[in-house]
Amino acid sequence: MMNNPSVMAIAGAVKSGEISATAICHYILNQIEQHNPNLNCFTTILKDSALSQAEAVDRQIAQGNNPGLLAGVPFAVKNLFDIAGIVTLAGSKINQNNPPATKDATAVTRLKQAGAVLVGALNMDEYAYGFVTENHHYGATPNPHDPNHIAGGSSGGSAAAVAAHLIPLTLGSDTNGSIRVPGALCGVYGFKPTYGRLSRAGTALFSSSLDHIGPFARSVGDIAIAYDILQGHDPRDPVCTQRPPQPCLPQLHQGIAGLRIAIATGYFAENGEPEVFEAVETVAKALGVTQTVTLPESHRARAAAYIITACEGSHLHLANLRSRPQDFDPATRDRFLAGALIPATWYLQAQRFRRWYQQQVQTIFQTVDVILAPTTPCIAPLLGQKTMVVGGKEILVRPHLGLYTQPLSFIGLPVLSVPVWTEAALPLGVQMIAAPYQEASILRVAKVLEDQGINSPTP
Repeated sequence: MMNNPSVMAIAGAVKSGEISATAICHYILNQIEQHNPNLNCFTTILKDSALSQAEAVDRQIAQGNNPGLLAGVPFAVKNLFDIAGIVTLAGSKINQNNPPATKDATAVTRLKQAGAVLVGALNMDEYAYGFVTENHHYGATPNPHDPNHIAGGSSGGSAAAVAAHLIPLTLGSDTNGSIRVPGALCGVYGFKPTYGRLSRAGTALFSSSLDHIGPFARSVGDIAIAYDILQGHDPRDPVCTQRPPQPCLPQLHQGIAGLRIAIATGYFAENGEPEVFEAVETVAKALGVTQTVTLPESHRARAAAYIITACEGSHLHLANLRSRPQDFDPATRDRFLAGALIPATWYLQAQRFRRWYQQQVQTIFQTVDVILAPTTPCIAPLLGQKTMVVGGKEILVRPHLGLYTQPLSFIGLPVLSVPVWTEAALPLGVQMIAAPYQEASILRVAKVLEDQGINSPTP
């Protein structure tokens, strides 16, 4: 098989007859079988159905038909996406008692319709409530670059599987940073499009007013094509936009001429380790960016996001919290129980603040197109590490890795975490943030950086 091929390269090779989809599938399954015992990315491997899908792609090609843009491309999904015939775990023990899903999640269906081959489901924090993927029931997913460190979460299995080259494309979900945090810590691209842009139908929700889905990949082009295929209205998800799709792949090579790019200061330039801000500076220098902007009251936006997440999440699981508290991951259970005790007036106040903050940030996007900010306050902490020191303060790891991501998901902005390698031992990420539905601007900027090579490990 080609050396670490892109999604487009795999599909092109399959359609040209250079290699069969079945051969690729066998290769990927062998890689997973060999390395997953140590990496613990996959909780379910769909060997038989994956090979069946791959064979169907090969038959289509043999008959002279076009099987789709992603012909033969293997992919996997966080285990909160429905897969027909499989129980949707959402990282929990409790869900093991549920019946198998009767149909695929919309996102899974769309990738399959484009010729992609689903090979399995991936590890995560229970019910997506965490930034570490140290799951009490299914074990921890270590960082592929150093197994003593975490992969991040809650979509840790999705990010680590791509970083470890087990698979070229995965899907995750992002409520407060659950795509961007593991993407940054594992050194891959993690994309959270605008709230409501991609259908969440057939996924186990965590906090409905904050939940997004999105892809992980090792290149900007792979992110763009996955995003383009996943777009489109879906009546199964009531928040899924009816806006027509806006393909990003054709715009990737337009460069950044005419785009106004700025660095986030204030909240986003505080409480992080020096290497985090070095990564932002590296990106800004590569792009020739000197302008700065301040997103006001971002610390309050994060606090409000905390309240909304805790209230909505605990409400979803209230019955099981009462009847089966012992079957939760203890770390998840305790946070849900705390959320269940939050007064309704706090939730309403948080939602009112949310509208105000959204208006303030909308005003900023009248003068700037893309904003740069750190993704995490530090490199990946150690497995099992409970606290970390950032900005001279000792804080808890599990809730605080989303320090810079929460204020942005709070108002549904599209954000791409771009991998950056500095002198630090492990990768970091820089967030590229735009106004709603301006995903193409983000990807154009990211492509310029990719072409400069700052997303590759330093020699």
